Amino acid sequence: MSRILLVEDEPGIASFIAKGLKAAGHVVVVVSDGRIAVRVARDDDFDLVLLDLGLPGLDGHGVLARIRERGEQLPVIILTARSGVEDAVGSLDGGADDYVTKPFRFEELLARIKARLRDRPPVDVGRIEVDDIVLDLHTRRLHVGDRSDELSAREFGLAELLMDNAGHAMTRERILSQVWGYDHDPGSNIVDVYVGYLRRKVGHERIETVRGVGYRFVVSP
Repeated sequence: MSRILLVEDEPGIASFIAKGLKAAGHVVVVVSDGRIAVRVARDDDFDLVLLDLGLPGLDGHGVLARIRERGEQLPVIILTARSGVEDAVGSLDGGADDYVTKPFRFEELLARIKARLRDRPPVDVGRIEVDDIVLDLHTRRLHVGDRSDELSAREFGLAELLMDNAGHAMTRERILSQVWGYDHDPGSNIVDVYVGYLRRKVGHERIETVRGVGYRFVVSP
């Protein structure tokens, strides 16, 4: 299961691509602003980026330049309606791994994604460990010391995201998108409710509330 960051500001296109990728077994996070894309496009969090060029805040060329300057190596496939040779050459010279013009056949996009991921096969470690807490990725059971709990699908998704990013704050927007597949809904408290469920199983002190941001899984010093 690969983690794909889709950077696209057209809601209809983003929804179409995201649904197709999820149906193909990928985990998809969608962002629509170039500045946000720069912040979240990291090797530790994603296996591949699908990047539109015409973005608000910072265009795709700028996003690509900044993440490459920072040293991120994850594959980047440009998705754009621009079909000019200069745009294609500029993107590839700037560090993109592939360039797909819109409109495109979804089957072709999937084939290109598979080709780019072939050199970065996901590592099935089978478990995530943070101190004495272990999340078994196969059985979906949470082990805290000598206690073992079975998790619901949403609890498991939340635990996997928080523990895999232990020590780093996860925004409510990212949690909603990655665990529930929702875009940001400021009126929803579903994240807070499920954090409460998970705290009962790992200990309240292990999931820290980050004011104005979201939640962080705490790593013992």
